[in-house]
Amino acid sequence: MIIEKDISQLGAGSYVIEIVKQTGHFKIKNPGWVRDFHAIEKLISKGVLRVKVDTSKTIPADELESANDDQLTEVDSALLSENDKLDKNKTENSSVSDQVEKSKRSEAAKSKNLAVQIVEAKHLYDEAKSIQSKVLNDIQEGKPIDSSQVKDFTEQSIETIFENPDALACVMNIRCKDEYLLEHSVSVSILISIFGKFLKLKKSLINELAVGAFLHDVGKIKIPDKILNKPGKLTPEEFEEIKKHAVHSKNIVDQTNGISDLSRAIVANHHEKLDGTGYPRGLKSEQLSKYDRMITICDIYDALTADRVYKDGMAQIRAFAILRELASNGQLDAPLVDQFIRCLGVYPVGSLVKLSSEKLAIVESRNADNPTRPKVKAFFSLRNNVFTMAKEIDLSVAENEQIERGVRAGDFDLDMNKITEFLLMQG
Repeated sequence: MIIEKDISQLGAGSYVIEIVKQTGHFKIKNPGWVRDFHAIEKLISKGVLRVKVDTSKTIPADELESANDDQLTEVDSALLSENDKLDKNKTENSSVSDQVEKSKRSEAAKSKNLAVQIVEAKHLYDEAKSIQSKVLNDIQEGKPIDSSQVKDFTEQSIETIFENPDALACVMNIRCKDEYLLEHSVSVSILISIFGKFLKLKKSLINELAVGAFLHDVGKIKIPDKILNKPGKLTPEEFEEIKKHAVHSKNIVDQTNGISDLSRAIVANHHEKLDGTGYPRGLKSEQLSKYDRMITICDIYDALTADRVYKDGMAQIRAFAILRELASNGQLDAPLVDQFIRCLGVYPVGSLVKLSSEKLAIVESRNADNPTRPKVKAFFSLRNNVFTMAKEIDLSVAENEQIERGVRAGDFDLDMNKITEFLLMQG
């Protein structure tokens, strides 16, 4: 039987024959089977929204691994020639249709499941890491930073956040220990954008904050790796060397064209504290703007939760406790810390939790009325130490289920990339 399926419903073993709906201009070059989540990821990356599948040719997932590669044709897609394949009768003025398409994409984003959202957002996240890598390489070679590339990413990420605020937040949980310097700046840029949206700031203002956050640690490229990645406690001399990165970052950004004063302030003040114990200038509360206070919160939160080569990050809820402790000690802005926690949620979307039923689950959506009882998707049995059929649970109505605590994949020798792959295969 030939039926249509949304891309979010596509699973391993499906036989795809045609693209029905998309945001690009592609066609199926070779109809075939979806071998794994990478094939789905490829279709998603090309803007495919809906496909036709032949259900009579579906191969059960448990038989897929043993299938003969010579007899199993993988689905492939190819870009259609813009000149040859597009309808030549289309009007050159497409502003109205563009707006309609944008609206459709927004609605489609809302209806996609969490795993698909993560895959799509990861493409943007990986692109941002490439930009960050180029920025650092240019600095090392004495070249000026191309601020236009940075702004392209921040503008795109902000649009994604306004259309679907949870997607990029999820991706920040899928990190590589070896790429902390790249990922930290990208993640802080995303965090301050999400926070800015929550505070109802204008997009133009959020973009300035995001650009500053993206560049806030570029000065670390001038710090020796043996100090930057030291696993043990830093000596007083080494800590003084580390602190110099804030000045290096400011000097580099001051020499970069196209950077606003607000973005420069974000770079210069991201380590300042309200009580004057921060660095490099030891500024106090009356000298620090609301935006300086925001970047400090975002920077500390990501530093606490991110994995590094020499240490694992902590669960989000523990990081929230530390932020509140720093606020009570007068170092951070207490009302802003509370707003930041409300913004992300007690259990942020994309984070892992241990349920009372001895299962692991990923948080799918927040519950504004009862933050400790969000919607989750259970996927792993701790009793049997195996992945299970993914099951959505609305904890606001589940009488015999509740969250015991927020956890990290590494606590159970699991990997977030593999968890995401598994959930995507489940559909």
